[in-house]
Parts: sequence; structure tokens; C-alpha cells
Amino acid sequence: MSVLIVVDDPDDWPLPDDTGLTVVSALSYLADPAYGEDRTARVFNLCGPSHYQSLGYYVSLLADARGQQPCPRPGTIEDLQSPHLVRILTPPLAKLVEQSLAPLAAERFELDVYFGKTPASGYDVVAGQLFAFLQAPLFRASFERGEAGWITRGIRLLGLRDLPEAHRRFALEAGTSHLAGRNRAANGNGQRAFELAILHDPHAEHAPSNAEALRKFAAAAGELGMRPEFITAADFDRLAGFDALFIRDTTFLHHYTYRFARRAQREGLVVIDDPDSILKCNNKVYLAELLAHHNLPIPRTLLIHRGNIDHIAPRLALPCVLKQPDSSFSIGVDKVENENELRTMVNGLLEKSELVVAQEWLPTPFDWRVGILDRRVMFVCQYYMAEDHWQIINHNGSGGRSEGRTVPLAVGEAPEEVLRIALAAADLIGDGFYGVDIKETNTRYCVIEINDNPNVDAGNEDGILKDALYREVMAVFLRRLKRAGLGGAAA
Repeated sequence: MSVLIVVDDPDDWPLPDDTGLTVVSALSYLADPAYGEDRTARVFNLCGPSHYQSLGYYVSLLADARGQQPCPRPGTIEDLQSPHLVRILTPPLAKLVEQSLAPLAAERFELDVYFGKTPASGYDVVAGQLFAFLQAPLFRASFERGEAGWITRGIRLLGLRDLPEAHRRFALEAGTSHLAGRNRAANGNGQRAFELAILHDPHAEHAPSNAEALRKFAAAAGELGMRPEFITAADFDRLAGFDALFIRDTTFLHHYTYRFARRAQREGLVVIDDPDSILKCNNKVYLAELLAHHNLPIPRTLLIHRGNIDHIAPRLALPCVLKQPDSSFSIGVDKVENENELRTMVNGLLEKSELVVAQEWLPTPFDWRVGILDRRVMFVCQYYMAEDHWQIINHNGSGGRSEGRTVPLAVGEAPEEVLRIALAAADLIGDGFYGVDIKETNTRYCVIEINDNPNVDAGNEDGILKDALYREVMAVFLRRLKRAGLGGAAA
């Protein structure tokens, strides 16, 4: 992967000879088709001003059309034209902004950020997070103090010629350091191994892989010539130094796992789980509508709002199951037995979400779990209900948390219909790593949900394939890395 620095005039960026970077004028980049031949190129657009139909805008737009990776993207240039959109986009950073600016006595503050660095002392953290969030090389963020604290009032993209003279040397050094580092990581000597980040939380109560499974994933990656490294939430700023990201922590939309996935995708990494899969699988309302729309078998289902609570019992009967949209590991999924319990539970859930899923209760001794990656079945298990409980996990048993047993089966032992509808359901989400849960009654099969980030625990899901399961998963990463042309050939 090459790195192109596009500027108004190449004399604006006097590069040392040993960086291996290419500086090109905007007009040359736009007019010379040779610059579009490398579809894996990272194009850092330092032209100014960057607004709709400006020269800088067309640099990012054509880089995107050529299949390259522009920074900033055309969508970022568009978004930042509107202060209203800026305020909508930046809430994930609101807490950090407030903490960083709270000591200031002024009512307004501006922060110049150059490749994640700032010449303003004491604001390195917020500068780095803004850079990671926006993926824009040069910009000025404006803040103002409101009634509820500091807010981001606007963000203006800068070109090299917009920088104050006193900042020019600082910006060039920050940019050269950042881009030269990326170039070495991207090109190497053609022999380096792909770098795989495995994101996990060593303190998680409900993790999708136990410690032994994580060790086996890393070992399999090493056997295939990749270099695995375990990372945690604290390693967000290091993400761009990897070629691929494997998320082995429970994913949520408003959570660092989603931010990691989103940034990894922006940086051009191969990522599982990708942000679209996290977004889709984490919302039970979306899944219920998606599966129904495509005529896949599901339990009788109602999307509940405050106006149709009275329809639940007549249509689904009691007991029935209520699901908050972002439930996982049996948390946020409740069985209600009577009308009083129903109303109390529904009203509580509607305080958190405008829509809730209600489904008929289908008592079964186990759920089928079909693990699917790259549109292929990887494993099949039966997840049995916890003892004296209607769910796989009982969080409130007399002896504390308890879990039903997992029985792995060969793929050929599963009913063909289970495999068929599992593959069809996962295909609606994408080609990532999914766990499709299916209930089997005397008369039918029903898809219960599609999970991104499915469990793979040593001693459970790997019961049939053993270590080959971990190699199969890592082989998908390797194939995608080679297909994308990221890094050198795996050693």
C-alpha cells in the first residue's frame, strides 16, 4: 500500500529523502491516470480550502472513485460544512471534551490538530481522539461553553497554506512522522507477516471466547504466518498499525467495540466484526423486521410501542417473551406470565427504547446454534437450557449464575433445514462471523436471533473440529488480507 500526499504545490511540503513518501500536486493527481493505478493507496489530501466542488474536494472524491483511501473522505468534507451535523456527529467525544476544557475560564476555545497532534500544551488526548474520530489530517475545532458544559461548535478542515506560520514546522514534523510510520508498516520489504490485532477484555464477565480459545486463535494465526497481538480498549490509537482486527469482546453499538470496528474499516483493515454487522445484529427490532420481510421462519412477533400494549396477550398469548433491542447473553430477555407482569415489564423497557420486541414463548430443551463465517458453516451446537430455567443462562439462580451444557455436533448431524435457514439468515447480514440461534418444535423451526461475535470457547464450540476450527477462522483473515493486497506477503 503506497502513501500519496496531495498538496496545492509540492514546495509546500519539503520532505526528507528517506521517508519513501510521494508528494504530488492536486492538479497532477487529478489529471494523471497513473496516480489511480494503485487501488490500495492511502491519499492524504492537504489541499485547501476543502469544500464542495473545490480542488481539495475533487481530490478526495476521485480517490474514493478510484478505490483508494482518501483522508479526509468526501463524506467528511460534506459533513463538516454544517455546524448542525458537527454537533450531531461529535457526542461520542462530549465527555472527553468537557473534561479537557473544564478548567478554562474562557467561553470559547479553538484547537488546531495536525495528524493527531496539537501545538497547544495539555490537549494531546482530545486532539488524538478528534483525529481518530474524524480521520482528517489538518483541522481546527471550535468549542463553546453552554449551559450543560462545553460543546463542539464547529470543525473546519485546513490545507497546508491555512496553517499559521508559527505552526508550519510543527505540522510538517507531525505529518512526516505519522505518514512515514504508516508507509513502513504498509510496505515493509515484501516479506513481513500480516499484523493481526485481537481485541479482548481480560476482565469481562461475559466474553465470547475463554482464555484457552484466545490462545488457540493466536496460535492458529501464527501457524498461518500472521503476527497476532492481543489488544484492549486502551489501544485505540495503535489500531492503524495493524492489518486486521478480530473482535473477541462482546459488541454493542454505543461501546468501544463499535468504535474500534468503525475505525478499523476506515483505516482499510480487514475487520471481524465489521461495524455494519454490529449495528444490525445488536438490534432485535431490526432483526425481527428483517427476518419477517424475507419470509424466514420466526416465532409470532409484535413490535411493541406505547399504543399497542393491549395487543400482546390476545395475539401472542401468555406467557410470552419480551426483548429489549440490545439484549445479549440472556440479559434483557424476559418471560412474562400474566397481565400485571406484562405491563410492568413493557413500560420499563419502553422507558429505554421507543420499540420493544414481543414474541410467543416456544419452550424447547435446547437451541440450535449454527456458527457461520464467510457464508460457510463452521460449527453446529446444541445449547441446552440452564437447569430449572427457560433460558440457556440463568443469571439469578439460587446458586448464582448457571449455564446449560453445550453439545457440539458434526455439521452432517444437524437437520438440513436448520442449516438452510441459518445460512439464509446470516446471508441477510453479510459475510462476517455469525451465530444463528434456531428453535426446533414438533412442527417447525424458528430463527430466534442472529448474533455477531458468536461464542467460540475451548471445550464447547470446538468440540468437533478441535484446533482446525481456529485455523479455519484465521484462514479467512489471511485470504481477505491477500485479496485486499494489504501489507507484504505473509512470511
